[in-house]
Amino acid sequence: MGLVITLFVVGAILLVLETVLPGMIAGAIGLLCIFAAVIRSYVVFGPQVGTGVLFATLVALLIGTMLWLKFFPQSPMGQVFASKSTVGEINTERPELLHQTGTALTPLRPSGMAIINGRRVDVVTEGGMIDRHTPVKVIAVEGMRVVVRASEMSVESKS
Repeated sequence: MGLVITLFVVGAILLVLETVLPGMIAGAIGLLCIFAAVIRSYVVFGPQVGTGVLFATLVALLIGTMLWLKFFPQSPMGQVFASKSTVGEINTERPELLHQTGTALTPLRPSGMAIINGRRVDVVTEGGMIDRHTPVKVIAVEGMRVVVRASEMSVESKS
C-alpha cells in the first residue's frame, strides 16, 4: 500500500508543479504516476479495491481541477501569469458617426462599406439592400455596428 500512496503523492505534487514549470513534462509524469498507482492497486489488492482506488482518483482529480480553476487565477502566483496592461485602444465605439451622411462604397446587402466623413466604415443597413454610390445616413451606432439607411435625397430622386 505504501508504493500506491507514494505514487499518488508524487503524481499530485508533479501536477501542481506543472503550473509553474514549462513543457508539460512534470504534468505528464505526474499523470503517469497516478495511472501507475491505480494499476498497482488493481494488481496487488484485486479488482474490488482497484476499482475503489480508481473512483477515488477520478473524484480527487475532478475536485482538484475545480479548486485549481477557482482559486489559482486569483492567487498571487496566478497573478504573475495574468497580464494587466493593455496594448492600445481599438476604437470600436464611433458615436461621432451618428447622423452623419456618406456614400455606399459597395452594395449593402445588408452589410458592406461606406465612405462617411472621408473614412471607410463597415456598415449594415436597417433592413433592405442599398445600391453602390447611394447616399446613406447613419441612424444608429451600436458598439461596433454602424447602422445606415438610404438618405432622403436618394429616396426622393428615385420617386
